[in-house]
Amino acid sequence: MAFRFEAAFVTISAFNLEEITQFYRQFFQQEPIGAKPHSYVEFYVANLCLGIFRPHESSKEEFARVGKNPMSICLEVSDLDEAIARITALGYAPPGGVIHTPHGREVYAYDPEQNRLILHQSWS
Repeated sequence: MAFRFEAAFVTISAFNLEEITQFYRQFFQQEPIGAKPHSYVEFYVANLCLGIFRPHESSKEEFARVGKNPMSICLEVSDLDEAIARITALGYAPPGGVIHTPHGREVYAYDPEQNRLILHQSWS
Protein backbone atom coordinates (compact mmCIF):
# COMPACT_ATOMS: atom_id res chain seq x y z
CA MET A 1 0.00 0.00 0.00
CA ALA A 2 1.36 3.41 -0.95
CA PHE A 3 1.72 6.17 1.57
CA ARG A 4 0.89 9.77 0.86
CA PHE A 5 2.74 12.89 1.80
CA GLU A 6 0.93 14.94 4.44
CA ALA A 7 3.07 18.07 4.15
CA ALA A 8 6.41 19.32 2.92
CA PHE A 9 8.40 22.20 4.33
CA VAL A 10 11.89 23.60 4.53
CA THR A 11 13.85 23.80 7.76
CA ILE A 12 17.05 25.64 8.51
CA SER A 13 19.25 25.50 11.58
CA ALA A 14 20.11 28.55 13.64
CA PHE A 15 22.47 28.74 16.57
CA ASN A 16 21.03 32.11 17.59
CA LEU A 17 17.35 31.23 17.33
CA GLU A 18 16.15 34.45 18.95
CA GLU A 19 18.03 36.68 16.47
CA ILE A 20 16.92 34.79 13.38
CA THR A 21 13.33 34.59 14.66
CA GLN A 22 13.33 38.37 15.08
CA PHE A 23 14.79 38.79 11.57
CA TYR A 24 12.07 36.67 9.91
CA ARG A 25 9.36 38.19 12.14
CA GLN A 26 10.30 41.64 10.84
CA PHE A 27 11.00 40.59 7.25
CA PHE A 28 7.77 38.58 6.86
CA GLN A 29 5.86 41.05 9.07
CA GLN A 30 4.19 38.26 11.02
CA GLU A 31 4.51 36.30 14.22
CA PRO A 32 5.81 32.73 14.08
CA ILE A 33 3.33 29.89 14.36
CA GLY A 34 4.08 26.66 16.16
CA ALA A 35 6.84 28.08 18.34
CA LYS A 36 8.55 25.91 20.94
CA PRO A 37 10.58 28.30 23.12
CA HIS A 38 14.34 28.15 22.62
CA SER A 39 14.16 25.28 20.12
CA TYR A 40 11.83 25.74 17.10
CA VAL A 41 9.63 28.22 15.25
CA GLU A 42 7.60 28.10 12.04
CA PHE A 43 6.59 30.83 9.63
CA TYR A 44 3.99 30.35 6.90
CA VAL A 45 4.61 32.47 3.80
CA ALA A 46 2.49 31.92 0.70
CA ASN A 47 2.60 28.12 0.33
CA LEU A 48 5.85 27.66 2.22
CA CYS A 49 6.30 26.54 5.78
CA LEU A 50 9.74 27.65 6.96
CA GLY A 51 10.81 25.83 10.10
CA ILE A 52 13.79 27.12 12.07
CA PHE A 53 15.38 24.97 14.75
CA ARG A 54 18.24 25.25 17.18
CA PRO A 55 20.49 22.20 16.77
CA HIS A 56 20.92 20.03 19.84
CA GLU A 57 24.36 20.36 21.45
CA SER A 58 25.21 16.79 20.42
CA SER A 59 24.59 17.72 16.74
CA LYS A 60 26.23 21.14 16.80
CA GLU A 61 29.21 20.17 14.65
CA GLU A 62 26.95 18.72 11.95
CA PHE A 63 25.26 22.11 11.51
CA ALA A 64 28.36 24.30 11.88
CA ARG A 65 28.52 25.14 8.16
CA VAL A 66 27.13 28.64 8.53
CA GLY A 67 27.23 30.44 5.18
CA LYS A 68 28.26 27.35 3.20
CA ASN A 69 24.88 25.79 2.65
CA PRO A 70 24.20 25.21 -1.09
CA MET A 71 20.44 25.48 -0.51
CA SER A 72 18.64 28.79 -0.97
CA ILE A 73 15.26 30.00 0.20
CA CYS A 74 13.62 31.56 -2.85
CA LEU A 75 10.89 34.06 -2.09
CA GLU A 76 8.87 35.39 -5.00
CA VAL A 77 7.76 38.94 -4.25
CA SER A 78 5.40 41.34 -5.99
CA ASP A 79 7.78 44.30 -5.62
CA LEU A 80 11.50 43.51 -5.58
CA ASP A 81 12.52 47.08 -4.77
CA GLU A 82 10.25 47.08 -1.70
CA ALA A 83 11.66 43.71 -0.56
CA ILE A 84 15.21 45.02 -0.95
CA ALA A 85 14.32 48.14 1.05
CA ARG A 86 12.80 46.03 3.85
CA ILE A 87 15.73 43.64 4.16
CA THR A 88 18.17 46.56 3.98
CA ALA A 89 16.29 48.36 6.77
CA LEU A 90 16.77 45.24 8.91
CA GLY A 91 20.54 45.58 8.47
CA TYR A 92 21.00 42.80 5.90
CA ALA A 93 21.41 44.64 2.61
CA PRO A 94 22.03 42.40 -0.39
CA PRO A 95 25.77 42.40 -1.13
CA GLY A 96 25.25 42.54 -4.90
CA GLY A 97 22.96 44.22 -7.35
CA VAL A 98 19.77 43.08 -9.03
CA ILE A 99 20.26 40.27 -11.56
CA HIS A 100 18.14 40.28 -14.71
CA THR A 101 17.26 36.72 -15.71
CA PRO A 102 15.00 35.29 -18.42
CA HIS A 103 12.37 34.58 -15.72
CA GLY A 104 12.54 37.93 -13.89
CA ARG A 105 14.63 40.10 -11.60
CA GLU A 106 16.29 38.76 -8.48
CA VAL A 107 18.79 39.59 -5.80
CA TYR A 108 20.68 37.48 -3.29
CA ALA A 109 20.52 38.39 0.37
CA TYR A 110 21.51 36.59 3.55
CA ASP A 111 19.78 36.14 6.90
CA PRO A 112 21.63 36.50 10.25
CA GLU A 113 22.92 32.91 10.02
CA GLN A 114 24.10 33.47 6.41
CA ASN A 115 21.41 31.32 4.78
CA ARG A 116 21.01 32.57 1.22
CA LEU A 117 17.71 34.17 0.30
CA ILE A 118 16.81 34.70 -3.34
CA LEU A 119 14.29 37.52 -3.61
CA HIS A 120 12.66 37.16 -7.00
CA GLN A 121 10.12 39.19 -8.99
CA SER A 122 8.74 37.62 -12.16
CA TRP A 123 8.52 39.64 -15.33
CA SER A 124 4.98 40.95 -15.66
